[in-house]
Amino acid sequence: MKLLPGLLIASFMCAATTLAQTSAEETNAVLQAERDGCTAYLNGEAEKIANFLTEDYTLTNSKGEISGRTDDIADATSGKVHYDVFENYDMKVRLYGSAAVVTGRTKLKGVYDGKTVDKIVQFTDTLVKQNGQWRLAAGHVSPVAQ
Repeated sequence: MKLLPGLLIASFMCAATTLAQTSAEETNAVLQAERDGCTAYLNGEAEKIANFLTEDYTLTNSKGEISGRTDDIADATSGKVHYDVFENYDMKVRLYGSAAVVTGRTKLKGVYDGKTVDKIVQFTDTLVKQNGQWRLAAGHVSPVAQ
């Protein structure tokens, strides 16, 4: 009988460790999905962009304009956009089961629709886990004073 409390404590500690490892693994998977998404945009890889975005993905840009998955894919295939830098940093992840909210900053440098782009934006991304893959469902960006 004296062994029972010790076993219960050990069981709870193991469960807590397992949950922490799972949370850390999921956080790393979300961050990797974000990095892979940046690489796809940087390289103009329309197929990878399509796989990263949910079917109903929306982005609200710093002007309040809303674009969707087809817009991003079209930009990549048309050559309308070319990035020299597309990098997320200072990312923080909050997990909510099969959903995650990521905040951070993105450094963008390149050409969009014939105009030079060189800016940093603050972003909030909402990702969902679909078929074992973290995908971007919604994003919002705001300019950062430089």
